Amino acid sequence: MDILLLVKAAVMGVVEGLTEFLPISSTGHLILAASLLDFTGEKVKVFEIAIQTGAMFAVIWQYRRKLADTVRGIVSERVAQRFARNLLIAFVPAVVFGLALGGAIKAHLFHPVPVALAFVVGGFIILAVERRHRRLFGERDLQGERIARVETVDDMSALDALKVGLVQCLALVPGTSRSGATIIGAMLFGFSRKAATEFSFFLGIPTLMGAGAYSVMKQRELLDWSDAPMFAVGLVFAFASALLCIRWLIRYVSTHDFVPFAWYRIGFGALVLLTAWMGWVEWKD
Repeated sequence: MDILLLVKAAVMGVVEGLTEFLPISSTGHLILAASLLDFTGEKVKVFEIAIQTGAMFAVIWQYRRKLADTVRGIVSERVAQRFARNLLIAFVPAVVFGLALGGAIKAHLFHPVPVALAFVVGGFIILAVERRHRRLFGERDLQGERIARVETVDDMSALDALKVGLVQCLALVPGTSRSGATIIGAMLFGFSRKAATEFSFFLGIPTLMGAGAYSVMKQRELLDWSDAPMFAVGLVFAFASALLCIRWLIRYVSTHDFVPFAWYRIGFGALVLLTAWMGWVEWKD
């Protein structure tokens, strides 16, 4: 057993879990972390997608009561039916665009420099959205006052779900951030921060677990049973770190905005671009 390989898998799992639900791009961080760890290759790309499932199990565990109530009420309860319908509607665009464009995007954009550029651009978009939100509502949304058209995930319409699903497709570009696209997009559509954040959690379950299963099946010839410990370690560490991140983020969004994440994206992306341009770091694909 290669202990160093397992350590790298654990580090990647922690990176995935801590960044998946924040608007800073887990895929982008995984690509950069893999480059720094010299943990690259086609098998690693499958690993990076597969361990997202660990983070999704953290969502399932955190919201197990809500999900169980939905399953039990799917036949007879309108709230459960509407929630399930909205998840399905929001999930479909990612399937369509992912199958159509996923291969081309992976071939051309899954590299450190394009990721860093997406970090910077995404950061400025978050700043613009937060500035607009603050101009419209001031501090009311951070003080518990009802200002949003969609206060909870159960207030959503089918059109709301479709809009969020379409915005999620922007995250096919690595460095964009699936969570960032869905949360910031939903806020533009009239969601409260809490509703936008929680729906982003829920939408990640079918999106990322589906992507992980599809990637493993498509690239199964690259894998064998000797890879199981590496994948298991990555999944476990992704689950544990994601659970901590989810619980922290739920508390955070009740009283804070996303401006610090925007500046982090801009600063981190600029640093990667600078080190690549100056030749200080040899970023590997």
